[in-house]
Amino acid sequence: MKQFNLMILVDDPEMAIQAQDAGVDRVFYDLEYINKAERQHGRNTVISQNDIEKLPNIRKVLTKSQLLVRTNPIHAYTAMEVQKAINYGADILMLPMVQDHHDVEAYVKLVNGRAKVCIMIETAAALARLDKILAVSGVDELFIGLNDLHISMGLTFMFELVSDGIVEYIAKKCMNAHMPFGFGGIARIGEGLLASDNILGEHIRLGSTSVILSRTFKGIIGVDANARDVDLKEEVLKVRNKLDEISKWSPEDFANNRVIIGNAVDKVVEKMSNNV
Repeated sequence: MKQFNLMILVDDPEMAIQAQDAGVDRVFYDLEYINKAERQHGRNTVISQNDIEKLPNIRKVLTKSQLLVRTNPIHAYTAMEVQKAINYGADILMLPMVQDHHDVEAYVKLVNGRAKVCIMIETAAALARLDKILAVSGVDELFIGLNDLHISMGLTFMFELVSDGIVEYIAKKCMNAHMPFGFGGIARIGEGLLASDNILGEHIRLGSTSVILSRTFKGIIGVDANARDVDLKEEVLKVRNKLDEISKWSPEDFANNRVIIGNAVDKVVEKMSNNV
């Protein structure tokens, strides 16, 4: 099976060390805050409080894992943010809330080959303009942000994008353009509104190369219904083993998995709609 990158959000050097020791491929330091609170108001999501000046403390403890830094969307101080992130050792820079290829061109120009560039597809506008975005030279990979994209499209549950073919549409475009891509996040193996096992099945079927490990891998009380002490290394190994298992599935197994996902998503959507 080709390289499949596991990513996890970290806030401090201690968590970065734990992630690296657990075998996480990419330590994800998030700087995005512009308009995020307004977009995701009332939802159980993370709004970054990270300070770019603390980035060197994360960088210096990493010897094996890559450092991925998500900046803010294109704004008045993007050039300064990009420059600092690169100076402080970012291996990959991620641009959220892209609207069109002009955003991408501006970002690529600022990075200027000094780090890898990952573009997030998480707005309806970016989805509609995907061909033009994929045509921009200097982009190394895409990441589909299911949460903001489903909000932008007026959907009820973010995994409708998986069950109803939107992620597959983007995946095929990326494959045709030879563009690596990833999408969404997963809970611990065997958990989640939609079981992570099934989600990983779609990652492998569609040719995805990355996923975010959710807060459940940290066992945070108050945001995780099954919060408990978590052995991150053990949980990462479970994900790796599940990926190996899925890579051996037959076409029938993948087809059955799609049916399971569709039924599970429909149930969640119905439940969420009835609670409104």
